[in-house]
Amino acid sequence: MIGPLPVRFPGIIFDFDGVLIESEFRGNTHIAQYLTRIGHPTSVEDSMANFMGLAGKEFIAALEGWIGGPLPPDFHDERAREDARVLAEGIEAVVGAVAFVAALPVDLPIAIASSSSTRWIKGHLNHIGLADRFGDRIFSGREHVANGKPAPDLYHHAAAALRLESRQCVIIEDSPVGATGAVASGGYVIGLVAGQHCGPDHDQVLLGKGVNAIARDFHQVAALIA
Repeated sequence: MIGPLPVRFPGIIFDFDGVLIESEFRGNTHIAQYLTRIGHPTSVEDSMANFMGLAGKEFIAALEGWIGGPLPPDFHDERAREDARVLAEGIEAVVGAVAFVAALPVDLPIAIASSSSTRWIKGHLNHIGLADRFGDRIFSGREHVANGKPAPDLYHHAAAALRLESRQCVIIEDSPVGATGAVASGGYVIGLVAGQHCGPDHDQVLLGKGVNAIARDFHQVAALIA
């Protein structure tokens, strides 16, 4: 893309995993493999349908609801090792994501509102070369609000940091959990189905959550916000 792109919104809030980097499929593959190994057969599709977009206590509650009891003590160590390995290696950007962000007007306020930790987000932004563009406008449902996604609190928080209200922003989300919170925040929500984790009916799932529009790639995102 060649910028600056025309944008009719005062600000943009991005989800991170599955919107800017291809981490959703990899992370849910690891979760499915772990749960299957401990005796609870789980497909990658099961994991994405039930856990994608969650973090913190909401994530743990969903996992324990799935297996019908507490997680084994080694779960958190397993996840920490996998996250450290992936963070060191890096994950590729979603096709078109880097060019899209680079083409935005330099004075357009943008932020990230993600269920992941700020350490995870910043590390991967460095890998894909977008750390400077977002600066300190990186917000985690684990760290910045009491209630993470699917509550709308994180989007309100990110918008306020941009000196905006969430209803003034376009929000780009890929997960049903994220879409639920984004819609509740009052923003204009684009359901992005560009990631490797998005199956053929993922657009219908997001439309069912109330998103305003679907984009199959970042060219369509650019057209929707012009």
